[in-house]
Amino acid sequence: MNKKWRWAAAQFAERKWWQNYLKGKDVPAYLTWKKAYWNDLLKICAQYFSIAPSDKILDAGCGPAGMFMVFPQNETVAFDPLINHYEVDLPHFAKQMYPSVQFVNAGLEDFETQNKFEIIFCMNAINHVLDIEKSFENLVSFAKKDTHIIVTIDAHNHSVFKKIFRLLPGDILHPHQYDLDEYQKMLTKRGCSLLGTELLKHEFFFDHYMLIARKNEE
Repeated sequence: MNKKWRWAAAQFAERKWWQNYLKGKDVPAYLTWKKAYWNDLLKICAQYFSIAPSDKILDAGCGPAGMFMVFPQNETVAFDPLINHYEVDLPHFAKQMYPSVQFVNAGLEDFETQNKFEIIFCMNAINHVLDIEKSFENLVSFAKKDTHIIVTIDAHNHSVFKKIFRLLPGDILHPHQYDLDEYQKMLTKRGCSLLGTELLKHEFFFDHYMLIARKNEE
């Protein structure tokens, strides 16, 4: 399947997924639940690093309800190629709800910044991109030495299904299909140390993991 077509289809499907998923969900109740979910993940992250109020935070591929929700005291930048659409599509997201966050409508391949960040999150977003190698390269380039990079991914459990899903749109939302070892190496081959791999959810096709890494050099 054509790479650009698959990515475009995934972006269209992503918008529809969020619309269907949030349809009928009470806005305050959903936002309260989502903040609690992120705070639970931060408790896991606290085993590996701490976040200071002075730390600059990047939320890459943030979606309409990303990690940016839980850092009101930090200087935070959040970007997503669909962020402007989400503000139109969803009553659950509006930029003015998060006055401390700078939102940018961009993808991992084309986001540009002169800043370097102490903490970088890329939560369930890296396999939504068009060019995954360039996206990982850019993600690491936004980091200082000793920056912590946290990535959540859906990793294949069975090589046979990984091969099938690469050929057929069995998982239309995710143009990229990799296993855990492949995702880990995308960080370690770019000068990052893998501090931890946390299993968040187990399913037959995929396991959902959080990878906690640290950049070794500037």
